[in-house]
Amino acid sequence: MKRYELSETQWARIAPLLPGKAGDPGRTGTDNRLFVNGVLWVLRSGAHWRDLPERYGKYKTLHKRFSRWAKAGVWEKVFASLIKDRDNKYLMLDTTLVRAHQQAATGKGGTGNQALGRSRGGLTTKVHMLADTLGRPLRFILTPGQAGDVTAATALLEGFDAKAVLADRAYDANWLRALISQMGAEAVIPCNPTRKTPIPYDRAVYRARNRIERCFNKLKHFRRFATRYDRLAKHFLSFIHLAATMIWMR
Repeated sequence: MKRYELSETQWARIAPLLPGKAGDPGRTGTDNRLFVNGVLWVLRSGAHWRDLPERYGKYKTLHKRFSRWAKAGVWEKVFASLIKDRDNKYLMLDTTLVRAHQQAATGKGGTGNQALGRSRGGLTTKVHMLADTLGRPLRFILTPGQAGDVTAATALLEGFDAKAVLADRAYDANWLRALISQMGAEAVIPCNPTRKTPIPYDRAVYRARNRIERCFNKLKHFRRFATRYDRLAKHFLSFIHLAATMIWMR
């Protein structure tokens, strides 16, 4: 097994989830493993598609196939299948800013609705993440970098249940606390210093929140996550789902 490539165990877990199996419509994906390994090489190395090693085939062919799978939501579906074994005791919310390379803003139409915006770090995308008790990713939402952390909280939590929701003080909003209460969960969120009457929270439980921060650190080992090179948000999000899939298969 070469560097960045799937192990036998990892491949066995995701192979049945990929298109191209016998009985699936369209062409048979006889080279699915080689293709996924090629995409992983790009994800981990951060290199341009044209620098793809020859052993993976023609880079244009792989890029077109990656785009088709991204449009069809294949990467997200694979990720969604793996997270069914989640730990629901706690849910955790957090964000990270990802700096966008200049090539991410090229092409017709500009940044448009591609989750690109201006913040203190320049041209950035904000990655909003929901994680389980063990700090494993459960859901991602992309917004322009200048968006507030709390703006995606409702969409992240939708459909999930937990005993408590952990987040930092950027999520200290009355409406979010009410939403968490409606879920039947406890809001473990420190108060913003501007709040006149502090709301107590379970400090012992709050210590577990560092797990979602460590998860972001693991994701940033994938260079295509640490820096956004993709002009299209759906391509960047597909790389994120593949990186998260690898975390779930460790």
